Amino acid sequence: MFFTCVCTGLNARKPPAPEQRVRFLLGPVEGSEEKELTLTATSVPTLTNHPLVCGPAFTSLKVGVGHRLDVQASGVLVLGVGHGCSLLTDMYNAHLTKDYTVRGLLGKATDDFCEDGRLVEKTTYDHVTREKLDRILALIQGSHQKALVTYSNLDLQTQEAYEMAVRGSVRPMNKSPMLVTGIRCLHFAPPEFLLEVRCMHETQKQLRRLVHEIGLELKTTAVCSQVRRTRDGFFTLDDALLRTHWDLYSIQDAIQAAAPRVAAELEKNLRQGLGTQHCPAWQWDSEEPSSASKGWTAGGAAGG
Repeated sequence: MFFTCVCTGLNARKPPAPEQRVRFLLGPVEGSEEKELTLTATSVPTLTNHPLVCGPAFTSLKVGVGHRLDVQASGVLVLGVGHGCSLLTDMYNAHLTKDYTVRGLLGKATDDFCEDGRLVEKTTYDHVTREKLDRILALIQGSHQKALVTYSNLDLQTQEAYEMAVRGSVRPMNKSPMLVTGIRCLHFAPPEFLLEVRCMHETQKQLRRLVHEIGLELKTTAVCSQVRRTRDGFFTLDDALLRTHWDLYSIQDAIQAAAPRVAAELEKNLRQGLGTQHCPAWQWDSEEPSSASKGWTAGGAAGG
């Protein structure tokens, strides 16, 4: 659909003025009473590139997808258009973190960890409290931070490693399992709870499994009812375009607005020899974010 919207918009634009070519046309000699004919140099438009002759100008367009979302998830999806597709590789190599809001439901387990999956088990959850949940989340974050240090290949005895840890800018050098760099509970009203997760190298299925494992740690069961990505690297919901806004001019505006920031952020992240990144600081507020829209959104894609 994105591809169709862009191509349709490009082909709907007013075509440029046709090129002119010189042709020698046979015609009567001006001012002559006799029926003499002569060749006269005349400028005429060339129609070889006219849409009625060669068809639409844009029938193919290079569009790349960044970190993917599965069909059961929603949120920020970064797309690259044209030359911007090469920047998606740079984003991948920068090992940027992503933020999610994950909604869980206590008291049952399914075969795929989703609320609408095949029911496997029902359990009680009256013993689960906010304090117990927070304690489990702290343990999960601590274990993943230790793994993050391991995959980053840092020497913890160095001053540089200490400064990186203080900034929260440690990241793995290469591909790794899912790493959770931050997790907290935003809302707790049994059986429902809402988590905010900052992670990297994840899939949405792994986040659903994480909810299932949290339920087991709480001596009950839990399923995931919603996964929404709120930030992908330096793209947030504020940069996103709803599918209803996928038209040529909105996409052009998004590209132009994001291009300088994308270039600056990628240069900053990729030039750091140890593969470190400086992530936005957590803002620990008590307000629950607005409910997620199930419609897909597209992050402003950097393109050429």
